[in-house]
Amino acid sequence: MRVRVLLFAAMRERLGTAGLDLELAPGARVADAIAALEVRHPGLTEQRFVCAVDETYATPSTPLNEGSALALIPPVSGG
Repeated sequence: MRVRVLLFAAMRERLGTAGLDLELAPGARVADAIAALEVRHPGLTEQRFVCAVDETYATPSTPLNEGSALALIPPVSGG
């Protein structure tokens, strides 16, 4: 199945793109997508981030579906 990964901040800058597509096995979860990203782009996910699937915060065990959007969201600061 195909999942769209949305990138922000340093991840976006490192890859030079706001997003990419991943092909994953049916039944894949967020953890599987992150592992696949690490294979394609070693070190990309070393920084801290939270995940959202289809605009809802997610955990590593959250299932993905065909066409899901997986956002990797870095910590935010400001004041």
